[in-house]
Amino acid sequence: MLKLRKQLRGVLIVLLITISAYSKTIIFANQVSCLERKQKKSRFKALVLYENGGHHLPFTKAAKPWLNKLAIDSSFTIDYIESTKTINEALLKQYQVFIQLDYPPYSWSEESMLAFQKYINSGKGGWVGLHHATLLGEFDGYPMWKWFSDFMGGIQFANYIQDFASGKVSIEDKSHPVTKGIPSNFIIPKEEWYTYDKSPRPNVHVLASVDESSYEPYSKIKMGDHPVVWTNNHFKSRNIYIFMGHAPELFENEAYTTLLRNSIFWAAKRN
Repeated sequence: MLKLRKQLRGVLIVLLITISAYSKTIIFANQVSCLERKQKKSRFKALVLYENGGHHLPFTKAAKPWLNKLAIDSSFTIDYIESTKTINEALLKQYQVFIQLDYPPYSWSEESMLAFQKYINSGKGGWVGLHHATLLGEFDGYPMWKWFSDFMGGIQFANYIQDFASGKVSIEDKSHPVTKGIPSNFIIPKEEWYTYDKSPRPNVHVLASVDESSYEPYSKIKMGDHPVVWTNNHFKSRNIYIFMGHAPELFENEAYTTLLRNSIFWAAKRN
């Protein structure tokens, strides 16, 4: 009987040691998991200003799920606003990158304009602008935002191809992080191709341009030197403008999605 008690006591001790070790393993694993989740959540935060109506709505509807998946896969947080009314310094300071998704540079309040200007001028965060962001001029009774025109290279909107055309985009700076992994030339099947009163090239660093002779169907609406992707190095914030951004099919174009993904990470200082 004494021998049996000793054996049982030994088995119990081994069992307790095993349980203790297992519990410590579970606690450690949970701690690691929590740490990993915390690290993933804190990578960076992006704010997206988008249009929730008009003929750019299909692009917005295609962009949001793509952006959401990118945020999940790349461990960053993304928030959306569809009006500039909430834009102020307190809001912008929460975000490391501001994405202007087909939202024009007019109808902003004085407070929102000043907050955005300070955000860019002081380098508080990066900026990625698409398509409608260069609709610069007097529209819907609003005067042109002179600061934003300078930000975009001193340009003003002149015209666009209303019936759309395909066009060949050529990368000019293959060494820039934004153009990494993108073919030297790629086709955009459907776009409006804005023209401006002048080329922004003298005031910005051009990363890509469109070959106007490649338009299909042919269009007389041309501007000669026609940059479509550029960054303005005269401002502290990393900034990138991508003209293409009308058709939802763009999110099926690998060259385009690579360009947009690279731009977001670069503007947020993550590459």
